[in-house]
Amino acid sequence: MTGEALRNVILANDLNTLRRELPLEPTLIDWTDDDGVALSFLAARVGSLDMLRYLVEYGLRVNLNAIDPRGRDHLHHAVMSGDVDKCRYLVERGGMDILRGDNDLTTPFDIAHKEGFTAIEDYFVQRVGCPYGELYRNPIRRGFFPDPSIVRVGEDYYMVNSTFIYFPCIPVSHSRDLIHWEVIGHAITNPEWAHLEGLEGGRGYWAPDISYCNGRFYICATLRLNDVGAVRRRQMVVTAQRPEGPYSEPVFFEEDGIDPSIFHDDDGRHYMLLNRGARIFEIDETGTKRLSDATLLYYGTNKRAPEGPHLLKRDGWYYLFEAEGGTGTGHRETVSRSRTLHGVYESSPYNPVIRQWDERARMQRCGHAKPVSTPDGRWYFVYLCARPLDGRWSMLGRETALDPFTWTPDGWPLLNGGRGVSTQNRRPLPKAPLPVRTDWVTPRPPKKDQVCWQGETVILRGSPWPMTDVRCRSILLQRQTAFRFSFEATLTATASGDAGLTCYYDEHSFLTLGVEDGRLLVKEQIGTEARRQDTGVTVQPGRHVTLAVRADGLTRTLLADGQTVATLNDVTYLADEGVRIGKRFTGAMVGVYAVKAAATFTAMTYREEDEA
Repeated sequence: MTGEALRNVILANDLNTLRRELPLEPTLIDWTDDDGVALSFLAARVGSLDMLRYLVEYGLRVNLNAIDPRGRDHLHHAVMSGDVDKCRYLVERGGMDILRGDNDLTTPFDIAHKEGFTAIEDYFVQRVGCPYGELYRNPIRRGFFPDPSIVRVGEDYYMVNSTFIYFPCIPVSHSRDLIHWEVIGHAITNPEWAHLEGLEGGRGYWAPDISYCNGRFYICATLRLNDVGAVRRRQMVVTAQRPEGPYSEPVFFEEDGIDPSIFHDDDGRHYMLLNRGARIFEIDETGTKRLSDATLLYYGTNKRAPEGPHLLKRDGWYYLFEAEGGTGTGHRETVSRSRTLHGVYESSPYNPVIRQWDERARMQRCGHAKPVSTPDGRWYFVYLCARPLDGRWSMLGRETALDPFTWTPDGWPLLNGGRGVSTQNRRPLPKAPLPVRTDWVTPRPPKKDQVCWQGETVILRGSPWPMTDVRCRSILLQRQTAFRFSFEATLTATASGDAGLTCYYDEHSFLTLGVEDGRLLVKEQIGTEARRQDTGVTVQPGRHVTLAVRADGLTRTLLADGQTVATLNDVTYLADEGVRIGKRFTGAMVGVYAVKAAATFTAMTYREEDEA
């Protein structure tokens, strides 16, 4: 028998022939169709429950951990059959996850809901414990929102994320439901306080932390300098009476390390923690004075690249959370505890508390977490993750995810009942959506009057320096938050200089569609290589031209006044892994630029065209 013949047996739902033939040639079940989908998935989709049971229980080559090229498992395919009994069998007897996402983060629950399979959806509601409309999807903050830190004050939640060399520095976001977030301010908004002058891409403000004590908000972060001189890392602290600011002028502690956090003990004393491992030193209530030398609390469980330390005091225990394993696929979060602040700390037997074990899953690089509780006593982690395209290219950089955890009877945190990180989960609190406001940023602070807003119109007074130079500040950007998106802006063409739209990662990797001296050009900067393409389109000074980019994964289609002028099929240089120069921890951005020109932009519009 051939694989094609066995396919016809499955399509005919001929269980007797399958039982007779498959034991003779068990590898035939591995035969794949033109889309690379194996026959066991076909059986889950079109076969009977008895056929599925036979393959699961007697098919030597059938593996319920297997996925097809779209990242879909047997439960995804069983849902597409509309047969609730097959779904029940795979969930209850096969232990398969209703909320596991495929390559597009589509779950079996999504398919049942979208296709209107009411019986399956009702069963899933029973198993998950809530209706489909009460689910949320990770990541909760998409695009360049790495290194989350969170604090709750009453019923309000506040989060900060790294911004590296972007200005304003360190967004402060607010939420009432832990899912919908709005940027309400920044830790540093005064260009003279930013200290980003001359810093290379990927440097700047790393891994901030936000905390609250006695009516004061504290934000700290590492200022990562260039690799010159004796000092490369300094620890910054600002404070404010209101979460949105204004925040005080930064104070710097000359202590080497990264990823600081501030812990406010219940005896009224205050401490800063930072790596390597978790080191600690005491500071005063204002956050401006250091009161002790740094000492090591605990180096961590994994003991590879321990960083991101946070302390939580609960039920008489000091719980120490650390990110470990590096920032790649081995990233994780571990926890240890002690009855006293300075230890000795013991590791949790359930470590790592956060880790993506499935290297085929879309969400990877999970770790760097901080816990937060709801007013009614439930607990959650915010943590970073990434969704590499083709398993390789982290186009959106590192993002922020959320998952619940519970405390075991012996007092340790356990994520999702031991199931690990999730694609979908039950919404923590009643839905409280907030306005969607664009958080525009520039690489390093712009010079005076270089970026001028007049309502929804922006005027960029172009830098004399090219975009490959860290002195170029006339670049206005927002985060790319989806793999499929469109962005457009209407440019009033200038008589000289260069201006237009850009897809940007850093000074070493970007593309532009712009008007330079009357010609519409496409440029790509790929590390040290510069590419230039003349579209053949001329644009007279003073003319309005609408420039647009449409993104689909690693492809960028560039348009002028609705007409395609270029298609770029490989923009991997916009991913973290795309160029091996400097530090690359941020994510792709999109926006407008001007060099040696005063350019006016109107009707700037960003639209996601991605999954839900």
